[in-house]
Amino acid sequence: MIKINLLPIARKRRKKPKPVPSFIIIMTITTVVVAVIMAYLVFFFNSQLAAKKAQFAANERKIAELKEKIAAVENFEKLNKSIQQKKEIIEQLRKNQSIPVKLLDEISNLLPKGVWLQTMTVSGESIDVEGYAFTNSEIVSYVDNVKTSKVFFDVYLQESKNTVIENVSIYNFRLTFKMKV
Repeated sequence: MIKINLLPIARKRRKKPKPVPSFIIIMTITTVVVAVIMAYLVFFFNSQLAAKKAQFAANERKIAELKEKIAAVENFEKLNKSIQQKKEIIEQLRKNQSIPVKLLDEISNLLPKGVWLQTMTVSGESIDVEGYAFTNSEIVSYVDNVKTSKVFFDVYLQESKNTVIENVSIYNFRLTFKMKV
């Protein structure tokens, strides 16, 4: 026999789920949006920071290169200044080199026969000459020659004295004068 139950079975009713409060939905969406924005900002600022660090490193390298170039330029300027000073010294020496040559040439051209020079001292424009002659007239002739020279001025015979060297009577003289430069 078969039994059939025609009575309706009471089934358990499912409860309708309670709706999620809108506050939680809004907060979740806000949190997700803020998290996305924060992630973007972190990525953006990290990339900016990396770019600034790279630019800083490049600037540091450039500064180091420029410091090397500045040092090279300063070294070049020092070298140039040193060369300029040496050049000026050489030019001054060349200029002064001709003065002793002119002086000796002029003095030797003015020497008469029988007069010879022992010492000559030059200090600035002033020239002191010591020498010997056989006669006093030869000394006077030499002094006159120096006085008529266009190169010398302020000629003054300091002394002339008779001395005997190896049984020969000669005159020792000292003469001072100045040279026009």
